[in-house]
Amino acid sequence: MGVRAAQDALQRTRLDPKEIDVILCIGEEWKEYPLTTSALYIQEKIGAVNAWGIDVANRCCTCCTAIKMAKDMLLADDEIRTVLIAGGYRNGDFVDYSDKSMSMMYNLAAGGAAILLQKDLGRNVVLGSHFIGDGSMARDAGVEIGGIANLFTASNIEEGYKSLRLMNAEHMKERLNEVSLKNWYQCIDESLRKSGNLTRGDIDYLAILHFKRSQHFAMLNELGLSPEQTIYLENYGHVGQLDQILSLALGLQEGKVRDGSLVCMIAAGIGYDHTYQ
Repeated sequence: MGVRAAQDALQRTRLDPKEIDVILCIGEEWKEYPLTTSALYIQEKIGAVNAWGIDVANRCCTCCTAIKMAKDMLLADDEIRTVLIAGGYRNGDFVDYSDKSMSMMYNLAAGGAAILLQKDLGRNVVLGSHFIGDGSMARDAGVEIGGIANLFTASNIEEGYKSLRLMNAEHMKERLNEVSLKNWYQCIDESLRKSGNLTRGDIDYLAILHFKRSQHFAMLNELGLSPEQTIYLENYGHVGQLDQILSLALGLQEGKVRDGSLVCMIAAGIGYDHTYQ
């Protein structure tokens, strides 16, 4: 899916894949073959023969993380001019739909997305970003079986492939209620400040990850935004870290993002990180 998305991005931009210097793969650890480098698989398949690549894994924050990494690379290295960010997502395979505590992940979808960043393009400038991590929730959620802590055995393999779960549900829910929204708003405000002392009133479009409807519209209300300034991804589901690229593409398609629009990308991922771009 990441390859197909990258090919589509190249076709839309008419960019020669030989111009790509770096590929940041934002796909998941759940992929065709474990312990392979997906960025280099994408490199081979799209003909980006001059690129090197990295797999970046920060759960549903990975897109925002990769955009920051790409920007920093472009600014720091004179020889890097074009960065491709691409990947696929299919974590829904691990969800046990009989586990009611995992209802927050019942809407997981599968898909691929890609975005290209280029130095001195003269438009679509990546502005400031801010990240907050909360290590106290690092092991509250994840795939419980199949790693070194809980190895696959003949008796648990079927359960293991449906073991994406809340391993400390009570703690995670308490901490999320306590800090999640506060951290998001802090990330947004700090990123606006880093972007030239902008304010929430300057935001034209919110490219947000997919979560429950009530929280989505509560966030719009807090930020002073209307439903016309975002897209609720109910027809797609939560495609992990690809939600921001999907939302941006749909916003462009529907005319909600125009020349000069200030786009706010926000995400959070089990781990637990909050980001704004």
